[in-house]
Amino acid sequence: MKTGVEQRRNEIVEMIAQNGSVRISDICKSYGVSEVTVRSDLEYLESQGQLSRVHGGAVGTGKLYVNMDLSERYLTNATMKKELAETAASFIEDNDTIMMNSGTTLTYILHAAQGKKNVRIVTNSIQNALEISTLSGFSVVLLGGDIDAKYQFTYGNDTLNQLDKYHANKCILSVDGIHIKDGLSLYYPNESGVVRKMISASEKIIVAADSTKIGKRTFSRVANISDMNVFVTNRTEINEDIKKMRAMGIEVFGVDG
Repeated sequence: MKTGVEQRRNEIVEMIAQNGSVRISDICKSYGVSEVTVRSDLEYLESQGQLSRVHGGAVGTGKLYVNMDLSERYLTNATMKKELAETAASFIEDNDTIMMNSGTTLTYILHAAQGKKNVRIVTNSIQNALEISTLSGFSVVLLGGDIDAKYQFTYGNDTLNQLDKYHANKCILSVDGIHIKDGLSLYYPNESGVVRKMISASEKIIVAADSTKIGKRTFSRVANISDMNVFVTNRTEINEDIKKMRAMGIEVFGVDG
Protein backbone atom coordinates (compact mmCIF):
# COMPACT_ATOMS: atom_id res chain seq x y z
CA MET A 1 0.00 0.00 0.00
CA LYS A 2 1.44 3.35 -1.04
CA THR A 3 0.36 6.59 0.52
CA GLY A 4 1.60 10.15 0.96
CA VAL A 5 3.86 11.13 3.83
CA GLU A 6 1.32 13.40 5.55
CA GLN A 7 -1.52 10.91 5.20
CA ARG A 8 0.64 8.11 6.62
CA ARG A 9 1.61 10.27 9.58
CA ASN A 10 -2.00 11.24 10.21
CA GLU A 11 -3.01 7.60 10.17
CA ILE A 12 -0.21 6.69 12.58
CA VAL A 13 -1.62 9.25 15.02
CA GLU A 14 -5.10 7.77 14.55
CA MET A 15 -3.78 4.24 15.22
CA ILE A 16 -2.29 5.43 18.50
CA ALA A 17 -5.53 7.24 19.39
CA GLN A 18 -7.44 3.99 18.91
CA ASN A 19 -4.95 1.48 20.34
CA GLY A 20 -2.72 3.49 22.67
CA SER A 21 0.46 2.40 20.89
CA VAL A 22 1.91 1.31 17.55
CA ARG A 23 4.83 -0.90 16.49
CA ILE A 24 7.35 0.10 13.84
CA SER A 25 7.18 -3.35 12.27
CA ASP A 26 3.40 -3.09 11.85
CA ILE A 27 3.67 0.30 10.14
CA CYS A 28 6.34 -1.04 7.79
CA LYS A 29 4.07 -3.92 6.75
CA SER A 30 0.97 -1.78 6.37
CA TYR A 31 2.57 0.91 4.23
CA GLY A 32 5.41 -0.93 2.51
CA VAL A 33 8.05 1.46 3.81
CA SER A 34 11.40 0.97 5.54
CA GLU A 35 12.15 1.18 9.27
CA VAL A 36 14.25 4.28 8.53
CA THR A 37 11.16 5.97 7.01
CA VAL A 38 8.94 5.00 9.93
CA ARG A 39 11.47 6.18 12.50
CA SER A 40 11.60 9.51 10.65
CA ASP A 41 7.79 9.70 10.82
CA LEU A 42 7.79 8.99 14.55
CA GLU A 43 10.56 11.50 15.19
CA TYR A 44 8.61 14.19 13.35
CA LEU A 45 5.33 13.37 15.13
CA GLU A 46 7.09 13.40 18.50
CA SER A 47 8.49 16.88 17.72
CA GLN A 48 4.89 18.01 17.16
CA GLY A 49 3.70 16.55 20.47
CA GLN A 50 1.60 13.86 18.76
CA LEU A 51 3.27 10.84 20.41
CA SER A 52 6.22 9.60 22.46
CA ARG A 53 8.73 7.19 20.95
CA VAL A 54 9.53 3.95 22.79
CA HIS A 55 11.67 0.94 21.88
CA GLY A 56 10.17 -0.63 18.77
CA GLY A 57 7.37 1.87 18.30
CA ALA A 58 5.47 4.76 19.92
CA VAL A 59 2.76 5.49 22.47
CA GLY A 60 0.23 8.25 22.93
CA THR A 61 1.11 11.40 24.82
CA GLY A 62 -2.10 11.49 26.81
CA LYS A 63 -5.11 13.65 26.10
CA LEU A 64 -6.51 13.61 22.56
CA TYR A 65 -7.08 16.87 20.70
CA VAL A 66 -10.84 16.27 20.68
CA ASN A 67 -10.85 16.29 24.49
CA MET A 68 -8.60 19.32 25.03
CA ASP A 69 -9.93 22.60 26.33
CA LEU A 70 -9.48 25.84 24.38
CA SER A 71 -6.15 26.85 25.90
CA GLU A 72 -4.67 23.40 25.26
CA ARG A 73 -5.88 23.44 21.66
CA TYR A 74 -4.31 26.85 21.14
CA LEU A 75 -0.90 25.47 22.10
CA THR A 76 -1.21 22.19 20.18
CA ASN A 77 0.66 22.29 16.85
CA ALA A 78 1.39 25.95 17.58
CA THR A 79 4.43 26.03 15.29
CA MET A 80 2.38 24.72 12.36
CA LYS A 81 -0.42 27.21 13.02
CA LYS A 82 2.00 30.13 13.17
CA GLU A 83 3.63 29.00 9.92
CA LEU A 84 0.39 29.11 7.97
CA ALA A 85 -1.04 32.20 9.70
CA GLU A 86 1.06 34.71 7.75
CA THR A 87 -0.02 33.21 4.43
CA ALA A 88 -3.68 33.02 5.43
CA ALA A 89 -3.62 36.59 6.77
CA SER A 90 -2.53 37.83 3.33
CA PHE A 91 -6.06 37.06 2.08
CA ILE A 92 -7.51 39.62 4.50
CA GLU A 93 -7.68 42.97 2.73
CA ASP A 94 -8.76 46.47 3.71
CA ASN A 95 -12.57 46.91 3.70
CA ASP A 96 -13.31 43.16 3.81
CA THR A 97 -16.28 41.62 5.56
CA ILE A 98 -15.23 38.16 6.71
CA MET A 99 -17.01 35.32 8.45
CA MET A 100 -14.94 33.15 10.80
CA ASN A 101 -15.81 30.19 12.98
CA SER A 102 -14.20 29.26 16.28
CA GLY A 103 -10.94 27.48 15.44
CA THR A 104 -7.77 28.36 17.34
CA THR A 105 -5.87 28.53 14.03
CA LEU A 106 -7.93 31.65 13.31
CA THR A 107 -6.57 33.32 16.44
CA TYR A 108 -3.07 33.09 14.98
CA ILE A 109 -4.34 34.45 11.67
CA LEU A 110 -5.93 37.44 13.38
CA HIS A 111 -2.66 38.26 15.11
CA ALA A 112 -0.86 38.05 11.76
CA ALA A 113 -3.43 40.35 10.11
CA GLN A 114 -2.77 43.35 12.34
CA GLY A 115 -2.43 46.56 10.35
CA LYS A 116 -5.33 45.97 7.95
CA LYS A 117 -8.00 48.70 7.85
CA ASN A 118 -11.78 48.77 8.05
CA VAL A 119 -12.16 44.98 8.34
CA ARG A 120 -15.41 43.62 9.76
CA ILE A 121 -15.38 40.09 11.21
CA VAL A 122 -18.58 38.13 11.83
CA THR A 123 -17.85 35.23 14.18
CA ASN A 124 -19.39 32.79 16.64
CA SER A 125 -16.12 32.59 18.59
CA ILE A 126 -16.20 34.43 21.90
CA GLN A 127 -12.43 34.12 22.31
CA ASN A 128 -11.68 35.44 18.83
CA ALA A 129 -14.22 38.24 19.19
CA LEU A 130 -12.27 39.43 22.22
CA GLU A 131 -9.03 39.20 20.23
CA ILE A 132 -10.54 41.22 17.38
CA SER A 133 -11.72 43.92 19.76
CA THR A 134 -8.07 44.71 20.55
CA LEU A 135 -7.07 45.17 16.90
CA SER A 136 -7.04 48.68 15.48
CA GLY A 137 -8.83 48.81 12.13
CA PHE A 138 -11.03 45.79 12.91
CA SER A 139 -14.64 45.61 14.07
CA VAL A 140 -16.50 42.52 15.18
CA VAL A 141 -20.02 41.14 15.17
CA LEU A 142 -20.32 38.37 17.75
CA LEU A 143 -23.20 36.06 16.87
CA GLY A 144 -25.63 35.38 19.70
CA GLY A 145 -27.17 32.06 20.64
CA ASP A 146 -26.49 29.12 22.91
CA ILE A 147 -22.96 29.02 24.34
CA ASP A 148 -20.55 26.12 24.39
CA ALA A 149 -18.74 27.08 27.60
CA LYS A 150 -15.76 24.75 27.15
CA TYR A 151 -14.87 25.83 23.62
CA GLN A 152 -16.27 29.37 23.80
CA PHE A 153 -18.48 29.45 20.72
CA THR A 154 -22.14 30.18 20.06
CA TYR A 155 -24.52 27.93 18.15
CA GLY A 156 -28.17 27.03 17.70
CA ASN A 157 -31.24 28.53 16.04
CA ASP A 158 -30.61 32.07 17.25
CA THR A 159 -27.11 31.98 15.76
CA LEU A 160 -28.40 30.64 12.45
CA ASN A 161 -31.22 33.20 12.29
CA GLN A 162 -28.78 36.04 12.88
CA LEU A 163 -26.53 34.77 10.08
CA ASP A 164 -29.49 35.04 7.68
CA LYS A 165 -29.12 38.82 7.98
CA TYR A 166 -25.51 38.97 6.82
CA HIS A 167 -23.42 38.58 3.69
CA ALA A 168 -19.61 38.45 3.48
CA ASN A 169 -17.17 38.66 0.61
CA LYS A 170 -14.94 36.08 2.33
CA CYS A 171 -15.22 33.24 4.82
CA ILE A 172 -12.09 31.96 6.59
CA LEU A 173 -12.64 28.64 8.32
CA SER A 174 -10.71 26.37 10.62
CA VAL A 175 -11.76 22.71 10.45
CA ASP A 176 -10.69 19.46 12.12
CA GLY A 177 -10.69 17.18 9.09
CA ILE A 178 -9.99 17.63 5.37
CA HIS A 179 -10.69 14.54 3.31
CA ILE A 180 -10.97 14.35 -0.48
CA LYS A 181 -14.01 12.04 -0.44
CA ASP A 182 -15.62 12.95 2.88
CA GLY A 183 -15.01 16.68 2.69
CA LEU A 184 -14.56 19.19 5.51
CA SER A 185 -15.49 18.08 9.01
CA LEU A 186 -15.57 19.16 12.65
CA TYR A 187 -15.40 17.23 15.90
CA TYR A 188 -18.51 18.91 17.30
CA PRO A 189 -21.89 18.86 15.53
CA ASN A 190 -23.14 21.93 17.42
CA GLU A 191 -21.02 24.19 15.24
CA SER A 192 -21.62 22.38 11.94
CA GLY A 193 -24.82 24.22 11.04
CA VAL A 194 -23.16 27.56 11.78
CA VAL A 195 -20.27 26.77 9.45
CA ARG A 196 -22.61 25.62 6.67
CA LYS A 197 -24.55 28.87 6.95
CA MET A 198 -21.32 30.91 6.87
CA ILE A 199 -20.29 29.13 3.69
CA SER A 200 -23.64 29.80 2.00
CA ALA A 201 -23.51 33.48 3.00
CA SER A 202 -20.00 34.12 1.64
CA GLU A 203 -18.54 34.66 -1.82
CA LYS A 204 -15.08 33.14 -1.32
CA ILE A 205 -14.32 30.23 1.01
CA ILE A 206 -10.82 30.01 2.47
CA VAL A 207 -9.92 27.06 4.69
CA ALA A 208 -6.86 27.33 6.92
CA ALA A 209 -5.63 24.17 8.62
CA ASP A 210 -2.30 22.66 9.58
CA SER A 211 -1.13 19.59 7.70
CA THR A 212 -2.15 17.14 10.45
CA LYS A 213 -5.77 17.71 9.38
CA ILE A 214 -5.22 16.51 5.80
CA GLY A 215 -6.67 13.06 5.15
CA LYS A 216 -8.65 13.12 8.40
CA ARG A 217 -12.34 12.38 8.79
CA THR A 218 -13.89 13.71 11.99
CA PHE A 219 -17.38 13.32 13.40
CA SER A 220 -19.50 16.00 11.77
CA ARG A 221 -19.28 16.63 8.03
CA VAL A 222 -19.92 20.25 7.03
CA ALA A 223 -19.08 20.66 3.33
CA ASN A 224 -17.60 19.11 0.21
CA ILE A 225 -13.97 19.70 -0.63
CA SER A 226 -15.17 21.49 -3.76
CA ASP A 227 -16.98 24.07 -1.60
CA MET A 228 -13.66 25.71 -0.71
CA ASN A 229 -11.92 28.04 -3.12
CA VAL A 230 -8.61 28.35 -1.28
CA PHE A 231 -6.76 25.99 1.07
CA VAL A 232 -3.92 27.35 3.20
CA THR A 233 -1.72 24.94 5.11
CA ASN A 234 1.83 24.87 6.44
CA ARG A 235 3.20 22.00 4.34
CA THR A 236 2.16 20.52 1.01
CA GLU A 237 5.15 18.30 0.14
CA ILE A 238 4.31 15.62 -2.44
CA ASN A 239 0.81 14.81 -1.24
CA GLU A 240 -1.81 13.06 -3.36
CA ASP A 241 -4.68 14.88 -1.66
CA ILE A 242 -3.06 18.24 -2.42
CA LYS A 243 -2.63 17.21 -6.07
CA LYS A 244 -6.30 16.25 -6.28
CA MET A 245 -7.38 19.56 -4.73
CA ARG A 246 -5.37 21.50 -7.28
CA ALA A 247 -6.81 19.36 -10.10
CA MET A 248 -10.27 20.38 -8.86
CA GLY A 249 -9.37 24.05 -9.27
CA ILE A 250 -8.76 24.75 -5.59
CA GLU A 251 -5.90 27.16 -4.94
CA VAL A 252 -3.53 25.54 -2.44
CA PHE A 253 -0.91 27.56 -0.58
CA GLY A 254 1.72 26.10 1.74
CA VAL A 255 4.72 27.51 3.52
CA ASP A 256 6.85 24.97 1.66
CA GLY A 257 5.40 26.18 -1.67
